[in-house]
Amino acid sequence: MTSPVAHRISGVIHDSAPTVLLSSGLGGVGSFWAPQLAILEADYRVIVYDQRGTGLSKASLAADYSMTEMANDVIELLDHLAIDSCHFVGHALGGIIGMRLATLAPQRLASLVIINGWATLDSQTRRCFEVRLDLLSVSEQAYIHAQPLFLYPADWLSQHTALLDAEEAHQLAHFQGADNLRLRLAALMNTSFVDQLATLHVPCFILCARDDLLVPWTCSQTLAEGLPNSELYLFEYGAHAMCTSDPDTFNQQLAKWLKKVKSS
Repeated sequence: MTSPVAHRISGVIHDSAPTVLLSSGLGGVGSFWAPQLAILEADYRVIVYDQRGTGLSKASLAADYSMTEMANDVIELLDHLAIDSCHFVGHALGGIIGMRLATLAPQRLASLVIINGWATLDSQTRRCFEVRLDLLSVSEQAYIHAQPLFLYPADWLSQHTALLDAEEAHQLAHFQGADNLRLRLAALMNTSFVDQLATLHVPCFILCARDDLLVPWTCSQTLAEGLPNSELYLFEYGAHAMCTSDPDTFNQQLAKWLKKVKSS
């Protein structure tokens, strides 16, 4: 069996090692998780992957592309690697993939970490996505140039100009394409779990940031209230991509959760 998506494996590599699978947001590429790798690789087999239609997972997506297909790609990847279950860590869209996976094949999840996710799309998130689509209609460069505004705190942005310039150049060179992005975003915006939360019994750790412009932190609060086996951690600072803007705190909380759920 061949893998449906490009992936990288690192850390403790043997059959009995607990597995952490990291799924990024709308950008789709596994390199998003670079700040988390070192702390995870000491104790886990770590898998990052490029979601279908992004990065090295080249594909032209069908018009009816769905969140179910994104989750099925994860199932096929686990099957390809002969891994029965994993600790699934998903950021935004990645967390929604994890929730869809929990509805399709909960036995494949030892635990689920949802970062800045939601049960149903909030009006503020919809407005942000609509603005981003408007920018995409202008040009891919306009979309990419504005992206950090939705991801990071203002003071962090002003202190990391060189890093942001380099990341913008990299994203321009490796952009997933406007058509794929629109289809992936439509699949995300059309997904809701409001009627399914109470049925999802996978251990869940929900992280959010109070200063997130893109996804109000109250969306995570609603998730935690609706999921029967969940914990919530609220960052006061870090915005939407706090795993990059405050990696020390994020990594500490993630490692603490994984250790706890692994031993339970």
